[in-house]
Amino acid sequence: MNTTGPRYSRITGTGSHLPPRRLTNDDMVSMLVARGVETSDAWIVERTGIRARHFAADGVACSDLALAASRAALQAAGRHAEDVDLIIVATSTPDMVFPSTAAILQHKLGIAGPSGCPAFDLQAVCSGFVYALAVADAMIRAGGASCALIVGAEIFSRILDFDDRTTCVLFGDGAGAVVLEASGEPGILASDLHADGRHVGILCVPGTVAGGRVSGDPLLKMDGPAVFKLAVGVLDSAARAVLAKAGRTEADLDWLIPHQANIRIMQSTAKKLKLAPEKLIVTVDEHGNTSAASVPLALDVAVRSGRVQRGDTVMLEGVGGGFTWGAVLLDF
Repeated sequence: MNTTGPRYSRITGTGSHLPPRRLTNDDMVSMLVARGVETSDAWIVERTGIRARHFAADGVACSDLALAASRAALQAAGRHAEDVDLIIVATSTPDMVFPSTAAILQHKLGIAGPSGCPAFDLQAVCSGFVYALAVADAMIRAGGASCALIVGAEIFSRILDFDDRTTCVLFGDGAGAVVLEASGEPGILASDLHADGRHVGILCVPGTVAGGRVSGDPLLKMDGPAVFKLAVGVLDSAARAVLAKAGRTEADLDWLIPHQANIRIMQSTAKKLKLAPEKLIVTVDEHGNTSAASVPLALDVAVRSGRVQRGDTVMLEGVGGGFTWGAVLLDF
């Protein structure tokens, strides 16, 4: 890039990975009925749009999913692991309490060492990737990095309560990644991030490790109606805020890639922005809610299918526990 002019950041490669084990709604119904939990394919599809999800096998770590997605993104960018000078992993399901999954990923990529690049996790639940992308953009603009690897990776199947049909059918495992590089041309145009800690209880895993044991409840809890009501409103406000910051309007959008949690929330957001249905990227039907992984997963699918192309204006949005939300507007 031209080092004498303004410094920006652009996505140069995308990648994703889903565990091989795919469970359709019928598979989930069979599993849950055996536990005495009633549900149906129609009930799941009508309320969420989800038709399948992927679960990681025993012994597979979050960093393993991140590694596969990272390698795909690096290949797409024409970069090697040695080129990376910043790693951020957005996750709520890390390999261990510490060290970070990002540090473990760095080691698995073969680039750890005495002069290794900074690597850290970012925890904003389903908004995590959007948060991480904004942080990496700021670091690149400030000269703190030139080639960043930004990953969203989750294994939510291990924190689900399979006796709660309102939550266990919603989530899946997976990872998505992008390579974000310094550029003389604008790529990331603007970001808008928020959190409201008053709503910590509506989506949470209220457990921790204390004295060598789990203290509290280590399984996911969600107040679905409350999350739905908040999500629709904050996604609309974040979308409008990030457009205003970038000096753009809804008419400038080629694609909207929101957090893949619920088709009704996604469609409502698109409708409020007056976007044609075909401008909404939807992958939730095939992988369910993969939390921080869902946005980069959907982006990679859209890029590799030929829908998102160079020069397109894309909005990424996330919303999740915390309560957190945010949006990033970019020229791809």
